[in-house]
Amino acid sequence: MDKSDKNMSRRRLFAGATGVGAVAVAASLMPGLRGTDRPATDSAPAPTKGGGYTLSEHVKHYYKTTSL
Repeated sequence: MDKSDKNMSRRRLFAGATGVGAVAVAASLMPGLRGTDRPATDSAPAPTKGGGYTLSEHVKHYYKTTSL
């Protein structure tokens, strides 16, 4: 086996190892892609007069941080 064959063999080894690693990562992430059967979080009821803006604690905090 000459030097070019040895380099080609090494390249194939690393390419194969990279491919196996990518498949392993993809397989480990697959169970996380399924939808969960958790119930939806409780949210405030929709306003009766339309709109949808509510002055929540998050919005109040935002206004406090933007005031000079």
